[in-house]
Amino acid sequence: MDPAATVFVVDDDAAARESVLALVSLKGVPAKGFTSAEEFLAQFDPQHTGCLVVDVRMTGMSGLQLLQQLQARGSTLPTIVITGYADVPMAVRAMQSGAMTFLEKPCQDQELWHAIQQALDKEATLSNLRKQKGEIESRLATLSEDEVAVLRKLLEGLPNKRIAVDLDIGLRTVELRRSNIMKKMDAASLPELVRMAILVGFLKAESTT
Repeated sequence: MDPAATVFVVDDDAAARESVLALVSLKGVPAKGFTSAEEFLAQFDPQHTGCLVVDVRMTGMSGLQLLQQLQARGSTLPTIVITGYADVPMAVRAMQSGAMTFLEKPCQDQELWHAIQQALDKEATLSNLRKQKGEIESRLATLSEDEVAVLRKLLEGLPNKRIAVDLDIGLRTVELRRSNIMKKMDAASLPELVRMAILVGFLKAESTT
């Protein structure tokens, strides 16, 4: 888990908020409390990692409205929604708004901590994926236009001779550009190169044009 990962607790009920903060702190994980959705949004940073524990019914903006705001901002912070007034429609709306888990108050410490652990594990996976995508996109940016042209053909599964014909270049030139692509992308094999292209959406985007 990212040592900077923090459990953000948003609840206008001081006792409930402090109870969650105490549980998380006891487990050795950083935690920070907020009295309202508005306060949380005012300090929200998309670079923050961890998870969010939020109550549904609060003074001002509700927990579900907060989730919608976060969705609009492109946040992928895993969220656990808790409420003392649960019903099926509310649970559905919470899930549609991006909630990972929906718990009813009062929830047992073990149940809540299990949900938080799952959320933190998910965030760690997402964080690692974002890092991988960033690295691959940076490598793609180092390719020349001519190398990108060859890369597109490679991703279509074409052999070097066919690529040479399609791009009207020599076979040796194709081989050289292919070698440069593999080095710049730090790919040990063509399947690995394909995996990278899929991960950043390059292959999908090119295949639909």
